[in-house]
Formats: sequence, C-alpha cells, structure tokens
Amino acid sequence: MSEIGGTVDDGGIGVKDDPFALFDAWMAEAKKTEPNEANAMSIATVDAEGRPNVRMVLLKDASPRGFVFYTNMESAKGRELASHPYAALCLHWKTQRKQVRARGAVTQVPDAEADAYFASRAKDSKIGAWASAQSRPMEGRFAFEREIAKVAAKYALKTVPRPPYWSGYLIVPFEIEFWRDRPFRLHDRLVYRRKAPDRPWRTERLFP
Repeated sequence: MSEIGGTVDDGGIGVKDDPFALFDAWMAEAKKTEPNEANAMSIATVDAEGRPNVRMVLLKDASPRGFVFYTNMESAKGRELASHPYAALCLHWKTQRKQVRARGAVTQVPDAEADAYFASRAKDSKIGAWASAQSRPMEGRFAFEREIAKVAAKYALKTVPRPPYWSGYLIVPFEIEFWRDRPFRLHDRLVYRRKAPDRPWRTERLFP
C-alpha cells in the first residue's frame, strides 16, 4: 500500500491523486453510453437490528467532500441513517463494464443547499415530495392521488417550498473502490482508503 504521489497508469485502472478525479472521468464516459440515468446508484443502510437494507437512488453531486443524494428523512433509509449514520453505495455502468463502490459516514447537507436543489426540481416533483409519506403504508393508489391533488391545489399559484422532512445526505467516504471488467474474470480493482477526511488517500490494488 502506498500514498498517492502522482498519476500512474500501469495498464490497469489509472491512479490519480484524488479518487474523485477518476470518478469524474468515469462518470463522464458513462453519461455518453448509459441508456438511462448514469447517476443511478444503490444505497445500503442497516436497521435497528443491524440488518442490511438497499435501494436505488440518484446521485446528485460528487466532489472531494463526498457523494450527495436527496430523500424524505422520514423514509426507511432516513430513519436508519438517523440511528446508524453510515452507508455504502454502488454505481454500476453496464455499458462501460465498470462499477464504483464506496463506504462512509453520513451527514445531512446544509439547509441552504437542500433549498437550492429543491428549487431546481420540477413542480410536480416538489408536489410529490409533500404528498408522499414515503415508506409508510398506503391505503391505495387513490389515497396518494388524493394527496397529490390537495397539495397541487394548495400551491397552484404559489412556489412550492421544501418540506421540513425532505433534505440531502452527504456520504463522506473513507473507502472508494474502482472496478473494471477484464476478460476471463481477471478484473481490475483499485481501492482508495483514508483514516479521516483530512488525511491523504492511500491506494491498493486487489485480487479480483
């Protein structure tokens, strides 16, 4: 294992000083070829009994500070993150035959950041955020549509504000792994690890 000290390409996955520089390059390629959302990722959390739970969400920002996604904080993942503020994520780009995995601590994004993102959403999506009691039992589809109609009428001529229970989460990674498919399952795996957010990244290549 060695500390990053420049860009290297040994015929496998190229090593960069910052794993997010490599992530940005891979995401840019995926956006050119993926037929649907290239930013779709799975998020894994654990419940109060330590049992894992996973679902798909959309990655909305990736930078050296971490990975950001948005959700209803009263949802199953919101409740699980409140009691166990750690998560794992995975992005798989089938067309590129690549994937990125990461694990890290989770914090809520600042209100101003959540407000700015919510304001950028389509009005129907904003209304849906108010109408959905995410992850909780629903009497039927009509009950949901009734709530949508009520919220739509309330904000017909007004700006839809961000619900107090809806925000973003920042995953601050302590580990990021880049995986690339190779023939005969002789895949490339490069992992970045650090002991704390203010510590340098160290890299290690793994057997497939």
